[in-house]
Amino acid sequence: QVQLVESGGGLVQAGGSLRLSCAASGRTFSTYAMGWFRQAPGKEREFVARITRSGGSIYYADSVKGRFTISRDSAQNTIYLQMNSLKPEDTAVYYCASGRPGFGDAYSRVGSYDYWGQGTQVTVSS
Repeated sequence: QVQLVESGGGLVQAGGSLRLSCAASGRTFSTYAMGWFRQAPGKEREFVARITRSGGSIYYADSVKGRFTISRDSAQNTIYLQMNSLKPEDTAVYYCASGRPGFGDAYSRVGSYDYWGQGTQVTVSS
């Protein structure tokens, strides 16, 4: 059974930092691209970042570029999202997801991922 479990969310003041983790099991995740998405209340789920299976290619949404860093530890089957200089508009539930093989070109689309975690809440106060 494939499982993705996020952790590390919480309440932080604007300008602060958080590090999210996503522990994966039930699959050899080192062979899959992984991504982070977020969903704010009343809004659609949106792409945040993606890392390929080798870690050689990384993509970010424009809104987080230069502030967020995605990384992976394949030996630990874990991916991370380091979030710095947080803004109130970063407030959302953050989800990690496992990429579908062959959907790399559409990496920002929700449908390009087949397994999702339960999400972790990030709240940034002004």
